[in-house]
Amino acid sequence: VQLQASGGGLVQSGGSLRLSCAASKTIFDTNAMHWYRQAPGKQREFVASISSGGSTFYAESAEGRFSIYRDNAKNTVCLQMNSLKPEDTAVYYCNAGLIDGSAFPVGPFWGQGTQVTVSS
Repeated sequence: VQLQASGGGLVQSGGSLRLSCAASKTIFDTNAMHWYRQAPGKQREFVASISSGGSTFYAESAEGRFSIYRDNAKNTVCLQMNSLKPEDTAVYYCNAGLIDGSAFPVGPFWGQGTQVTVSS
């Protein structure tokens, strides 16, 4: 397993969760890392991205509430999610790499999802 996501759960509206994605060292050191999410009945959508050098990029829905960062000692990328809303409910996936021509940062490596449920 090259990407292993964890940290999902059930939280009330306004609460916080931190997702983690552990990657193999090879993938972590050389690739941008991203988070995507997919809500029931909807397409998978981009959430946040961090380059191997630490530059970050957020979807409008995540800007100001979510923070993506790299823990280089643990080969892990984290997504700190604050002020959660019911519409943030989704399965969250970590992703690594970059594919040219994509509208949003996305790579060929996917982890399994972790469920985030925000109750109103």
